[in-house]
Amino acid sequence: MDESKRPWGQYFILDEGENFKVKRIEVKPGGRLSYQYHHKRSEVWTVVCGVARITLDDATKDYSIGEVVEIPQGVKHRVENAERELLTFIEVQYGTYFGEDDIVRIEDDYQRS
Repeated sequence: MDESKRPWGQYFILDEGENFKVKRIEVKPGGRLSYQYHHKRSEVWTVVCGVARITLDDATKDYSIGEVVEIPQGVKHRVENAERELLTFIEVQYGTYFGEDDIVRIEDDYQRS
């Protein structure tokens, strides 16, 4: 299982194929990912632990365990952990390309471009 540490937490690649990639993403309390979008993939997030504060095209809502969020290709999105416990969600990516260089960051707390 591939693991990648990030300033906001970490993710693990659980499975991948030609048209998909599956990750387990863990966000530390107070952490949040960049506000971003993708040109070549869509994503589906399922919350499995904690509460996810998710922003989709400037609208923010909290999601609990078992709730699912669909993020179509090109939609701006961000997830934040505003709670005191670890946030974990499963991300299923589908599309034509899954490289980290398909992340277009609009805003980032960690000054990544």
